[in-house]
Amino acid sequence: MTISDNNTQLEQQPKPDLALKRLEGLVGTWGIKGRTLDSNTDNVSALTTFVWLPGRFFLKQSFEADFIGMKIQSLELIYYDPESDTFPSLVYSNLAGIPIPYRYDVKGKDVVITTDLGGGAKMTGKISEDGNTFSGGWRQNPGKEDAGNVAYDFVGTRIK
Repeated sequence: MTISDNNTQLEQQPKPDLALKRLEGLVGTWGIKGRTLDSNTDNVSALTTFVWLPGRFFLKQSFEADFIGMKIQSLELIYYDPESDTFPSLVYSNLAGIPIPYRYDVKGKDVVITTDLGGGAKMTGKISEDGNTFSGGWRQNPGKEDAGNVAYDFVGTRIK
């Protein structure tokens, strides 16, 4: 094998889809505070970190939360699906023995995350213009309000 052959092989390595750049606003560590809709005080706190895996094909989220007194830890891997122009993911959590599928739709500063778990839920959020805050809320799918997903609003502040 010659140097020319090696260079050709390197050039033929797959490259991440440019659409993955839409996730760049999430990268970093965020401190999150929020409250369920029935609370007058914050009862949700979390720390989450988004980092690219080597190669930049997958975005990893490491998440730890105190959700109304329940400790949650999870690892999520997010990738790009060109057919739907969305970002499916799988969450591996201390709350379930199987991966939980989610789907991100990121357009500019707007972020929508959906899941079918527990009857389904949707998070609608927005990253601030300066990229240092992220706010939004999770809501159950209509007609599924008592199916296990708890509605809450939150604000995340970029730590780094």
